[in-house]
Amino acid sequence: MSIVIPTWNGGHKLSATLTHLRDFRARLDFSSEIVVVDDCSERSTQRIAIAFAENNDSTVVLRNETNRGKGHAVARGMLHASGDYRIFVDSDLAYPSCQINKLLLALEAGSDLAIACRVLPESRYVMSPTFFHYLYTRHLMSRLFNLLSQQILLPGILDTQAGLKGFTARAAEIVFSRQTLCGFGFDLECLFIARLHGLKIEQVPVDFYYSDEPSTISFARHGAGMLMDLLRVRLNGARGIYA
Repeated sequence: MSIVIPTWNGGHKLSATLTHLRDFRARLDFSSEIVVVDDCSERSTQRIAIAFAENNDSTVVLRNETNRGKGHAVARGMLHASGDYRIFVDSDLAYPSCQINKLLLALEAGSDLAIACRVLPESRYVMSPTFFHYLYTRHLMSRLFNLLSQQILLPGILDTQAGLKGFTARAAEIVFSRQTLCGFGFDLECLFIARLHGLKIEQVPVDFYYSDEPSTISFARHGAGMLMDLLRVRLNGARGIYA
């Protein structure tokens, strides 16, 4: 299994994530690797990633000399990875390592893609009351965007933007070799490409831990761009770009 971690200025959160994943890997009974893709972070993040790789086997750090966006970082890591199963996680690891096991089980059972879905009945949000306002702002905006994505692009996919997705090696090659979007809309494009090529997608219920603002995305700032990405993917599909 390969675990791909895109990061941009991840700092102390990346350090905690890498430590957690080191302990997680020690409990596995099969080989694994970590691929960190540093999207031109500041020096402290770069030092954290390199120091971890120097002290832990089967860990590699890929660095972009310019900031290319999360989509580019994920694609670079997934195509560099060598695992039979390749799972990408956010650098803040809002999904504990046991959630990675859930995706792995779905892939081993025959799915080509296994994606975290935070809105299935079995899923749970774990958060401090301090962040309850999240449910009425960011979460509701996310649900509205997903309803649009289902209408325009991906019917039946309930949660396109969760930062925990797994692919078989074959699925990763098919999807990420055709990906064109580098920003936050890349998730939409990857799922659309997978559907276009007849890959089996399983939506997996997960526990999501919300203890701090976990993402660099803001629907207020990036919403218009993500709507444009919906239309771009639809147009690219019509033009046969993903064939």
